[in-house]
Amino acid sequence: MKPGGGSGGGRPVQGRQRVKTARNRSAQSTRWLERQLNDPYVRRAKAEGYRSRAAYKLLELDERFGFLKGARRVVDLGIAPGGWTQVVRRRVPGAAVVGIDLLPVDPIDGATIFEMDFMSDEAPARLMEALGGAPDLVLSDMAANTVGHPQTDALRTMGLVEAAHAFAIEVLRPGGAFVAKVFAGGADAAFVAEMKRNFATVKHAKPPASRKGSVEWFVVAQGFKGRPSAGEPAAEG
Repeated sequence: MKPGGGSGGGRPVQGRQRVKTARNRSAQSTRWLERQLNDPYVRRAKAEGYRSRAAYKLLELDERFGFLKGARRVVDLGIAPGGWTQVVRRRVPGAAVVGIDLLPVDPIDGATIFEMDFMSDEAPARLMEALGGAPDLVLSDMAANTVGHPQTDALRTMGLVEAAHAFAIEVLRPGGAFVAKVFAGGADAAFVAEMKRNFATVKHAKPPASRKGSVEWFVVAQGFKGRPSAGEPAAEG
């Protein structure tokens, strides 16, 4: 799964840093390192103690949509390295958070973290047992490992998004929210229609912290309508 601010303390912003291509470093790696060194969100994350610049994507989405307000239980799918959970714990200190990722994640106060595959049969039950009740919010920053073929990469990631959505509508409390990373163009029409059957509002957004050249977008679904009773048809959007 997955792998603006200025400078802090009133110090002037430094000029753009350039990285010389080392003997054992490819030109692509050099460009990535140079981008990291000159990224204001990377510098801000280090200054403010966030594990990744991705924390600001969630912060900016929450500033626009307000889905963290009042959250008591949160599930973080694709938690590594932990920036989104850090945001939740800082914004809503009393919230319990359960996260899962294939990658190891250093402990975060107030969070229970599983190093396992969300797509495994036992994962949903493990998450819910640890959370101890229906979540108010399901977050998904999951993305499939890329193979370099844009259409294939998008389809593989959308498969994870659809699995996250299926999990969300099984476990969310009524009124809850689902926030997930998708690829350029957002979720397809059929999937959006499915989300609209289950949520009062469904919006696509690209927060400022998401790099302009990135293909990622985010879908924010709020106002979960609840699961229909046995024999009752699903809610229409």
